[in-house]
Formats: sequence, C-alpha cells, structure tokens
Amino acid sequence: MKHTQVGIIGAGPAGLLLAQLLHQQGIESVVLENRPRQRVESRQRAGLLEQGTVDRLRQAGAADRLDREGLIHNGVILSFNGKRHRIDLAELTGGSRVTIYAQTEVVKDLIQLRLDSSLPGAGESIVFDAKAVDIQHVDDGEKPVVHYTHNGEAHTLTCDFVAGCDGFHGISRKAIPEALTRVYDKTYPYCWLGILAKVPPSTHELIYAYHERGFALHSMRSPDISRLYVQCDVTDTVDDWPDERIWSELQIRLGTTDWALQEGPILEKTITPMRSFVSEPMQHGRLFLAGDSAHIVPPTGAKGLNMAVADAGQLFDALMRWYRDGSMADLQDYTACCMRRVWRVQEFSNFMTDLFHHNADKSAFDLALQASRFNQLIASQVASAVVAENYVGLGAKRAGESVLT
Repeated sequence: MKHTQVGIIGAGPAGLLLAQLLHQQGIESVVLENRPRQRVESRQRAGLLEQGTVDRLRQAGAADRLDREGLIHNGVILSFNGKRHRIDLAELTGGSRVTIYAQTEVVKDLIQLRLDSSLPGAGESIVFDAKAVDIQHVDDGEKPVVHYTHNGEAHTLTCDFVAGCDGFHGISRKAIPEALTRVYDKTYPYCWLGILAKVPPSTHELIYAYHERGFALHSMRSPDISRLYVQCDVTDTVDDWPDERIWSELQIRLGTTDWALQEGPILEKTITPMRSFVSEPMQHGRLFLAGDSAHIVPPTGAKGLNMAVADAGQLFDALMRWYRDGSMADLQDYTACCMRRVWRVQEFSNFMTDLFHHNADKSAFDLALQASRFNQLIASQVASAVVAENYVGLGAKRAGESVLT
C-alpha cells in the first residue's frame, strides 16, 4: 500500500499540472495513468493556449520550451462566405494574446519536468499503465483509497484528497453518487475532420470560416506543419475523405480574393464528434473532478485544454489554502467557482459553433440571423471585444456570478 497527500487519476494536462504545482510547494502526489507513456505523449489534441493557461504553465516552471517554440497570435480571422474580419485580440483585451503550442507538447514538458525532478522517488510519482478501478472513503471521514492495477497486480493508494483528472470515460465522475449528480448534454449534428499536413501555414493567424458547404478552420502546429479542419457528416469516416476531396473543400471554404491555400502531404486524419457536456457537482467529499471528467465543449472555441488547466489551477489554490491554513472554505467552493467559468465557456463555444457551422435543417430565417450575427462583429467594436475577451480566456473573477441553483 502506498500513501501520498494528493492522489491524482489521469496524466493529462490537468493531472500533470496539478502535480507539478503541488510539488513546487512541497506537497506530495502520485499520478496514476492507465495508458503507457508513449501513448500519452503521442495523442494529437488541442493546440491553442489562452493567456491564463500560459501564465499557469510559467508559474509551474513548465514553459521554457513553450516560450521558445510557441507561436504567439495577437489576432484571429473570421470569415463568412469569403468575407473576412480580423479581431485584434491584444488591442481589445488590454494586451492578452493566445499561443499556438500543441497539447501533446504540454504533456511531454510536464512529464519530463516531473521525471527530471530532484525529489527522491520522483520517477515513481507518475505510474503509467496503472488502471484505477475503484475509489473509496471519500466522504466517510477515513483516508480516501484508490484501488488500481499495475503489471497485472492489485495495488492501493491512500491519500488526503483525490483529484479525478481521468477524462469522460474515467472512473472518477462515476464515484459521485448518481442521486447527487446533474448532467447537461448536447450533441451537434455534424463532426470535424481534422488533418495534420506537412506544409507551412498559409496564414499567420487562425482562420475560422463559415461557408454554405460547411465550416473550415486553418490552424497550425509549427512553422512547417499546418492543422486544418472541415465540417463533415456524423456518418462520415476518414475513408470518405481522400486527400483530394479534403484539399478541394478547404480551398472552397477558406477561399477569398488575393489569398492562396498551400497544399502538402497529409500526415494524419481524424474525425471528432461535436458535443457539449457538463456534470455537477465537481466534488464529493474529498474527491474533486477536473477537465473532461466534468465537462466537454465542442472544439470551435479551443477551450477544452484551457478549461482543464483552469480547473487544475483552481484546485491547486484551494488545496494550498487547506495545507497552509487548515481551511476547507475554498475546497467547499470549488464547484461553484469552476461552474461560473464552465458555463461562460460553454456559452461562448456554443456561440462560435452555431455561428460558423452550416446546418441544413435551419430555416431561411435562422440562416439570415446567422449572417446578421457575423455582420454585427464587423460593425461593432463592442461585439468584437466580447469575442476577443472570451477567446483569450476569462479568469474566474470575470466569469460572472452563477444564477443556477
């Protein structure tokens, strides 16, 4: 049986960042991850970091490579049937920006930082191929216990608190009694086909594009690798999208005058479903959820990774108050603080999704409203500022008070 102060389930950005922040303050933790390290470090996910996410990674001492290699963007380009509008993020938010740096690289940096730590036994503080199977005693006054398997053997981890950072399919959320849980769920009638292409980006800033044939997004991973997406049907598979079709649709949907999309070899294709999901509360006794274990957003607003980092930061601050002062006040308020931000992010992600995707089931009236919303962004600096403020990331203090009961 092992014992630690904070048991963390899941070696994604939330779990790894929480472990590193705690380590800096001398708080012990063990991270249990059910996948091998190679798989964890190779999964292609999000690539846009809010200003607050960059600030937290710097606080954790995990931003050296990010600061060298990250691509800083001061603006974002929105396109509606070829009509483009640039939102100046830095100007409209008092200097806040976003940084392009893949989630895969964030995870690599945090893992390496942890394993390079001078802390005795640091190499054992992340256990890969460790499947958590049960969580006990989170609300009965005893020490919480996480049961897990590793190398075919059963193990137990006792701790002061459990952080459930194990994603939508993990066990942590299910450890909260169903009778105490309220779930909000929305599934969108389309998906994203995403590609990595070995070609320099054709734009210096991201382009979000609405087209009557469907949404498209031009992003990037590095000066040599482009990341692009096209809206596709929920029944589509990657086999339905040969390279020629992908580039043809991207040319049409992103196209405008005096601009050319450069094509290149496609390295990877994936299809991502579009959904919104929120489960509350995000805590039960001494169990606290963070990231996808508690909420999912459609990728249009680029918020998934950033929400996970914000949760980890919120939980770290609350845990530190307990370890320093013995106060449970911030831990008791964890769900309320997180939910103010979660619902603001859900609204923004839903707004961006509805604005840029073509839905064949919409009436002519609804399509006219969709165009009107885009025209408002062009005509109103205030409307553009609202998008900019949400895009670079809202801090918990600016997320607004919750009206939910």
